[in-house]
Amino acid sequence: MSSHFARACAIALFLLTLSIAAIGQTTSERKTDTTTLPASTTSSAAYAELILKKTELQSELEGLILEYTEEYPRVKEIRYSLTLFDLEIGRLAKVKAADASRLTEALGKLMTRKIDLEAELWRLQGNYKDEHPEVKRAKKRIDIFENAIAQILK
Repeated sequence: MSSHFARACAIALFLLTLSIAAIGQTTSERKTDTTTLPASTTSSAAYAELILKKTELQSELEGLILEYTEEYPRVKEIRYSLTLFDLEIGRLAKVKAADASRLTEALGKLMTRKIDLEAELWRLQGNYKDEHPEVKRAKKRIDIFENAIAQILK
């Protein structure tokens, strides 16, 4: 099973779980539960970087929701990106307190850029097959960022 397929399955399962949990909530009520995150995570520069970008996207989403439906492409893309941010924040939460020094601003920037690339891949896959050169390039760029992140977190 390829890592992309496994990640896509995990994201799909996560999205389904979020969808079920989000029924009846307004957009502003949907937040990452930070009460379960360790202080070593929430006080890190990487976490701050992810929260900054996630907050910018949530703000943009709030503005779009006033004018567009959930089916609007940018709304869908932002929702997808927000799910990816939640996954990466969860990944940071798994880092042991003793290794918290690894949660640097550079790591946060790598994770943020990887999420941007994954959103770009998601857009491309809506228009092209996996064999398309643009899709292949996007996957390769994501792999490069993932390898850098994994190297820092190992």
